[in-house]
Amino acid sequence: MRNLIQCTVLVMVFLLIFVPLYGCYADDDHHKKNHGYQEGFHKDGDHNDDHDHETYLKAVTNQTYKETCGACHFAYQPGLLPSGSWIRILNSLEDHFGEALDIDAESKKTISKYLTDNAAEHSGAERAVKIMKSLRGQTPSRITEIPYIRHKHRDIPPEVFSRKAVGSLSNCSACHRTADQGIYEDDNVVIPK
Repeated sequence: MRNLIQCTVLVMVFLLIFVPLYGCYADDDHHKKNHGYQEGFHKDGDHNDDHDHETYLKAVTNQTYKETCGACHFAYQPGLLPSGSWIRILNSLEDHFGEALDIDAESKKTISKYLTDNAAEHSGAERAVKIMKSLRGQTPSRITEIPYIRHKHRDIPPEVFSRKAVGSLSNCSACHRTADQGIYEDDNVVIPK
């Protein structure tokens, strides 16, 4: 009987100490959001800033941005870069990754406001928070320069990005089938052959 009591006590101690610790160290994004993972949120669920918590990045909603930028490449969600990066990109349209772009002043102003107002530091989406943490004050000119993005793609062989159906790491929608919705979960990835 005494062994049974000791065993029960040990199991209870294990459950009380180690199970809660597992939740703190788990690497599941959906699990973390429920434990105050995201900056700005307290364990009681109240938040201390203006940002609503979101699991995914907001889909692109600005028509001017969609039509102007999305005409040539995937219209990236503003939450994929900090506002400083968007400003840098928009201020160097004469050499936009090897292309000279001519965007009228009103469209540029509309696009700039949309991108900076919804940039990573203004987003409550889990991915935007991770991007900002990984940058540590850097202002990259490309999404592919973000440490978090590079880390997430580290196990993909370089030849995958040179496939005709992919083209480069910057072609998010080639593999992330729900990228246009702001969903970049591994479950939604299909790498083209």
